[in-house]
Amino acid sequence: MELMDVIKRRRSIRNYDPGNIPKEKLDRVLMAGLLSPSGRNIKPWEFIVVEDRSALANLAEARTGNADMLKQASCAIVVVGNQELTDTWVEDCSLAMLNMHMMADYLGLGSCWIQCRMRYAKDGRTSEEYIREMLKIPENYRLEAILSLGLISSHPRPHTEAHARVDKIHRETF
Repeated sequence: MELMDVIKRRRSIRNYDPGNIPKEKLDRVLMAGLLSPSGRNIKPWEFIVVEDRSALANLAEARTGNADMLKQASCAIVVVGNQELTDTWVEDCSLAMLNMHMMADYLGLGSCWIQCRMRYAKDGRTSEEYIREMLKIPENYRLEAILSLGLISSHPRPHTEAHARVDKIHRETF
């Protein structure tokens, strides 16, 4: 499969079939995150893998809106960044999230990026406060997002180049 095919095929999957992700596939998703580029190669991220069913249900409460897919997910990867290492931790962690998201789809797994930075938990705390307490995250780490992972229930059609907004491309000036 060519890279453009992977990019077109990648979709957010919010419904999962029951079952566990094979360890080899989960390890490849995590390796894709670890091998992501980062500013000055600092790699400020840490990944917390959550597979316990009750912990996944609790994690679903960390976001208002739609994080309920975590209740069906095989696992979740919580991505945090060390803000003391670099001021580009958000961008660096986002690159790691994207690499893992793309690798999951390439491997035939469903995944969904659950934005948590600057969001709120269902109990009124920030998502970061909720997850920091739940997962015992040190103070110097900041929450970026959660990647839910599971076995695909159904996969939406791939994107096509016909849907690309080429009017968003500017050359030389805006």
